[in-house]
Amino acid sequence: MKKNHQFHLVDPSPWPLIVSFVIMNYTSSSIMFFNNKTVVPMTINLMLISWIMFIWWRDIQRESTFQGFHTSNVSLSMKYGMMLFITSEVLFFISFFWSLFHHSLSPNHEMGLAWPPLNIETFNPMNIPLMNTLILLSSGISVHWTHSSLCSNNYTQTKKSLAITILLGMYFSLLQLYEYKSSPFCISDSVYGSTFFVTTGFHGIHVMIGTMFLAHSYLRLQKIHFSKTHHLGMELSIWYWHFVDVVWLFLYMSMYWWGK
Repeated sequence: MKKNHQFHLVDPSPWPLIVSFVIMNYTSSSIMFFNNKTVVPMTINLMLISWIMFIWWRDIQRESTFQGFHTSNVSLSMKYGMMLFITSEVLFFISFFWSLFHHSLSPNHEMGLAWPPLNIETFNPMNIPLMNTLILLSSGISVHWTHSSLCSNNYTQTKKSLAITILLGMYFSLLQLYEYKSSPFCISDSVYGSTFFVTTGFHGIHVMIGTMFLAHSYLRLQKIHFSKTHHLGMELSIWYWHFVDVVWLFLYMSMYWWGK
């Protein structure tokens, strides 16, 4: 049917409905894991989610590249959608910072009227946290290098800088894993432990998602899906990575320095 507008109405897709049920099952299997330490159902559902994401993204890639549905107006609407998504993520992290400052500025008797609470040995902000800060700042520079190189039609520099960014993201995740394993406190150690691990943990999840987002863009770059005038997927992944960088700066100053 011929359309009389400039926008792209997506074709009927089964993936949103299917992934909703799989995510619901994943939540149920996570509860089973917490109670019975049963890993198999959660692992199966996680593999199903990954597979559906792969198929769903493949369909979107076909729409944007081979079918040519992502016109300038469609790309602009997607950018607005990404802006709203990042705004919702900012508000998500603001709730954790709100909790942190609420408890740190008015510690109650259960915490010993002190922040950090009594008998809590905090991390030294000059060790691994500072290293992770330098890693993310460096990745912000390299990902900006990626965008500039792509806009200059220099594919060699684009691939090199994007690979550096992905490696830095993986390095950050490994250092955070090491930090968690060597932590002198756990998530159940008063409100400090729960606030610290929930906030830094969610940020770590966002770093892993951002790393996969960039890796996916790298694979598309290898297949020459992007040009200097049409690279929406790459641009949105770069926006997301800059968001991850900025959140970490606030997290480092509040969780590690303020918490010290």
